[in-house]
Amino acid sequence: MAQGGRYDAAVIDIELVASSMENKINSHQLSLSADHCIFRTPSILARHKKEAYSPNCFSFGPFHHDQPNLKVTEKIKLKYLRGLLSRSGNQQAMLRECLDSIKEEERKARDCYAGIIDQNMVEAKNFVEMLVVDGCFIIELFRKDANVVPREDDDPIFSMSCMLQFLHHDLILLENQIPWLVLELLFNKTKASFETKSLIELALNFLANTFSSNRPSLNLDLFVGQEVKHILDLLRLSLVLPSEVVNNDRQKLEWQPIPSATRLKEAGVKFVRVTVDSILDMKFRNGVLEIPSLLIQETTETIFRNLISYEQCLPNCKPIFTSYAKIMDNLIDTTNDMEILCKKDIFDNWLSPEDATQFFNKLYNDTYVKEFYYSELCVNLNHHCQQWWPKWRSAYVHNYFSKPWAIAAQIYAIIMFILTLWQSFK
Repeated sequence: MAQGGRYDAAVIDIELVASSMENKINSHQLSLSADHCIFRTPSILARHKKEAYSPNCFSFGPFHHDQPNLKVTEKIKLKYLRGLLSRSGNQQAMLRECLDSIKEEERKARDCYAGIIDQNMVEAKNFVEMLVVDGCFIIELFRKDANVVPREDDDPIFSMSCMLQFLHHDLILLENQIPWLVLELLFNKTKASFETKSLIELALNFLANTFSSNRPSLNLDLFVGQEVKHILDLLRLSLVLPSEVVNNDRQKLEWQPIPSATRLKEAGVKFVRVTVDSILDMKFRNGVLEIPSLLIQETTETIFRNLISYEQCLPNCKPIFTSYAKIMDNLIDTTNDMEILCKKDIFDNWLSPEDATQFFNKLYNDTYVKEFYYSELCVNLNHHCQQWWPKWRSAYVHNYFSKPWAIAAQIYAIIMFILTLWQSFK
């Protein structure tokens, strides 16, 4: 009560407050599990484009399980589960085996998720059921896509053109992942004797055109001994493992940005598309910037944003794609930069030049790079741009050899110069 502008001291039970604080301090929820690999996107990143982190049609895992707008596709998952079980000799027995195998790993699978899980998923039986339904759907999807098992005529995924597009978006979201250990358990449990392809091969085949219009070569030996955490992690590994730049470059904490493609062209840098195993392998040598081709489509921004979010959240994860996003933003300032690279077939752009340019310009906002993986490339490019000869040569060629009449004038001038010299020495 206030009396004369003063307040009476409140009576505080110190023991009660201390006991409450000790319970909070000692709570297991304060511990960061080493198994955490599936995260909710930090709000500081999600605010830039919320739709890039949320599923359009299919929920996988607990974070979006109870969203009303995603409930309609639960019937499709159950239809796929029924088809998978029907190929076994005993449908009931196979279902129970799948449930038992996931129940054994329920705690380990739960530890993969960082953050608060929906109240409905607190109970182990609900959590296990969700993992079996979602996991079996994904496995059956990969098998049907690779024609390992037949597709029904009324299959909603392959008979409706929009469904596959939705899945290519929803399967690569950080918040929408299923632990790989769950997928592998269910895959091995339901694998038929005639199947020869591994789960990694099936998954990468389904996601083969994520970064390129052409199917990249697949070297499964790279994954021997690698711990795959989930589908998004697998996609990241498929580009990191074969990358020469990532494995050879000396990372630095500081670096200088490089000029845009337009400025580099003015400095005499030539752009060449190269075919390599990873889009990450950009190299600069002898005045030529070699850039692997990249497919830019509707899902490209989504996959890059989720890969960057994953790198920002996973402890001790190398910021490789974040580094790639930063150097791409340096290269592409305007639509003219985008058009320069498109003309060289470096970008296979299915968006408007404006949209594609804006995508690169905002991709890495509010991210942090502890180690930069293109420091040597930046040093070499900046050194090249500081030299006078490449810049002068490029300007001369642009001004005097870019148009037919200019070329003709140069040839005429050279002929007249030779004739003048000849007359002088006659």
